[in-house]
Amino acid sequence: MEHVPPPAEELARLDRELAELDARRAQLLTRRAWLLAALRPPAPTAAPGWNPSAWGAPAPGRTGAPAQPWGHVPPKQASAPRSAQNVLLTLGGLLLTVAAIAFTLVSWGSMGIGGRSAVLAAVTVGALAAPAVLLRRGLTATAEALAALALVLTLLDAYAVHAVAAPDTDGLGFTAVAAAVLAALWTAYGLALGKLHLPLPAAVVLAQWPLLFGAWAAGAPALVVGWALLATAVLDGAIALWGKGTGARVTACVGGSVMAFSALMVGLTLSVTASGPLGALAPGTLLLTAAAAALAGAWRAPRGFARAGGVVAGLASVAAVGGVPAAAVPEDWAVLAYLSAGLALTAVVRTRLPRNAAIGALVASAAVVAGALAGALPGLAAVLLGPVTLLSDVWAGSPEGFRAALGSTLPWTGLAATPVVLAVSAGLLGSAYRWWPSPARIAASLIAREEPGSGGAAASGAPHGTGAPWYAGGRAGAPWYAGGASAARRRPSGAALRGAAGAGAAVLGWGALLLTGAVLDVPYAVAVAGETVLVAGLLALAVRGTGSGREGSAAVPVTALVAALAGAVSAGLLSLASEGASYAVFGSLAALFAGAAVRAGAGVERAVFAVAATVGCTVLTGFAGRSLGLAPHEAAPLILLVPALTVLFGARLRRNPVALPVELTGALGALVAVALAVPDAPFLALVLALCGVLAAGAAVRPERRPVAAYLAAALFVLATWVRLAASEVSFPEAYTLPVTVPALVVGFLRRRKDPEASSWTAYGPGLAATLLPSLAVAWTDPEWQRPLLLGVSALVITLLGARYRLQALLLLGGAVLALDGLHELAPYVVQVAGALPRWLPPALAGLLLLVVGATYEQRLRDARRLKDALGRMR
Repeated sequence: MEHVPPPAEELARLDRELAELDARRAQLLTRRAWLLAALRPPAPTAAPGWNPSAWGAPAPGRTGAPAQPWGHVPPKQASAPRSAQNVLLTLGGLLLTVAAIAFTLVSWGSMGIGGRSAVLAAVTVGALAAPAVLLRRGLTATAEALAALALVLTLLDAYAVHAVAAPDTDGLGFTAVAAAVLAALWTAYGLALGKLHLPLPAAVVLAQWPLLFGAWAAGAPALVVGWALLATAVLDGAIALWGKGTGARVTACVGGSVMAFSALMVGLTLSVTASGPLGALAPGTLLLTAAAAALAGAWRAPRGFARAGGVVAGLASVAAVGGVPAAAVPEDWAVLAYLSAGLALTAVVRTRLPRNAAIGALVASAAVVAGALAGALPGLAAVLLGPVTLLSDVWAGSPEGFRAALGSTLPWTGLAATPVVLAVSAGLLGSAYRWWPSPARIAASLIAREEPGSGGAAASGAPHGTGAPWYAGGRAGAPWYAGGASAARRRPSGAALRGAAGAGAAVLGWGALLLTGAVLDVPYAVAVAGETVLVAGLLALAVRGTGSGREGSAAVPVTALVAALAGAVSAGLLSLASEGASYAVFGSLAALFAGAAVRAGAGVERAVFAVAATVGCTVLTGFAGRSLGLAPHEAAPLILLVPALTVLFGARLRRNPVALPVELTGALGALVAVALAVPDAPFLALVLALCGVLAAGAAVRPERRPVAAYLAAALFVLATWVRLAASEVSFPEAYTLPVTVPALVVGFLRRRKDPEASSWTAYGPGLAATLLPSLAVAWTDPEWQRPLLLGVSALVITLLGARYRLQALLLLGGAVLALDGLHELAPYVVQVAGALPRWLPPALAGLLLLVVGATYEQRLRDARRLKDALGRMR
């Protein structure tokens, strides 16, 4: 009988065959094109004036080179003459350099002073003069190689002069002078021979050392070294802006960055370690000079470098200005001085600085504020997570102060300024949120500012050449917040910024109040009450924000909601030290979240409020069981009060979006009750039965019936099994068969009335009620009668399922039969496995994988046929 595949499989097979035909056709066309090209007559010989640069170009009259035959590998191209020339010149220059070094170090002592001078002078002059001649003849590469040799020779000349003419001079001082002389020499040489690329970058490298080595040689203090580094960085900046040649400018940029960073580190270290305000003035002057130099460079630099210069200038200014008052206050309060300087840096928006430099300064201000706020993270983490330690000893007694309840070893006295930092930052963000148009106007004026030499607004990027800046709305010069079609498209960005400011103010204000309590070490009762009041305030802010309906206002209520949840968890954990505090806090939290759920508008926020209130009520029921002196398993039925209320609440709300989250939270409470009852089997059976009652109550509603009905049946059956196991029943069939027989009869009648009904609905519950408990007992039964009877019954059920095409009978019976057979064969399998060589099981497994891999497509088709066959069963 010929097998006719399903339409989907046949279509896939046809697509594969068509793809193979297309690929084969493409191969044949490629081969045909190559054969046609091979049969054409060869192209005519080129004329004497033929240009060698046209190598590899297609022949005249042809659209391209002929296709190559299959498997053709093009011959490797010969190295370009220029590449080979560069290699040879490089090797030659290196050899000459090695020879010069060897001569200077080895043969120098065997010659007199005249011979030494003559050799060095002749070789150096020759190496310096040769590139000029070579450049006139067009031999640029050779000139570059000899210029490199000349550079090394000048360095050797300087070493020789120190070794012979001035051996007693200080090494650092002589190096500084030699570096300055050589830098000047190579600068003049590079400018004279402008086609050479090496002399000017080499001169920039040499120019990095004279001032630094000179300061070290003179034994100058660290501040003078910092000034030397800064002066070198300024010189590098000038070269980077106005220097000749890309190589010299890039080298100067890299060297200036290193020197400027070193100078800033010297100034910052001296400012931080200053003994007083007067001692911080000198390094502050160095830092301010560095800031001025960075701004001067940013005035003319491209956009990226200008912004980097603005950042450097801003950070240096903050370190300089903030370092003086920081040296006059205790170390713990120094952060306020730097924070104040960083906030004052925002005044650059009112100056005439270029836009990119001002943006960089604002970035520096934000970085300073972020660094100050980062110092509050350890204290906030300790306040929020510290009460977790109370879980190990619930209701042990109220501690004396807030810090004792946190169990943290942080130096709280060193965090005295942290709440002030958070409060100041929160106040500024809150002000920006409250009077938002003013910050928006300032930002618009900053964006509208023209760069030097930009040529007006149109040149600075105004769209469509209208002369209006990008943020303009419906009229020329109007910022994005003033209206217009373009403003309508950009307004959400401004609203988002305002929302971010409000959200930051809420979080920072909340953190400031939390840390204030920890720093002051308020009494335990005050700390618990304070955290609960803060949660109430955050909930009020969240509820007020959800109902405002203003554009961009979602950030504030969402942030307040998240902070309220975190604060509720922290307050709840903190209250676990005292029984009275636990009832008061969790009762208040449940009431607060329930009230917020009532007042909030429909949406995710309302569901979150309702879920939090449900969790609080569940915890209260657990507290009640502990107060009554009940064991955990004895308190489990008491915890089911909240799930029962959620079922009633869901029936009242029906299809309200809040109903499902609340009911799921109640279901999680039921799981907690089940987990508590696990150590005691009779209570576990009782809890499972009560959970089944709750699930059956939820199944009365049509929208919950598809899931709750099956869950209720499973819970009732599981409760029965647990109860039988707790009663040490050895023959569960005496209890399950009276249920199975009528269940199968009812299923048979259901199938006669409705032939399309699923076999799982008709026969699944009845069969599972006997087969599964019997299988569980059979696995621990040492006798052979029960496994035999169970296997025979499962075989009969499997055959009936295959005969009448009933999926439930086939799968349930087959699974029970396989597991029962495995139980019976397990001892023999273990014996055989112990007798086999150790290498044989891996070998057999590998062979099986090879066979399956080789016939993978066939096995996949077989699996699909089996799946389709099972799917056609009822």
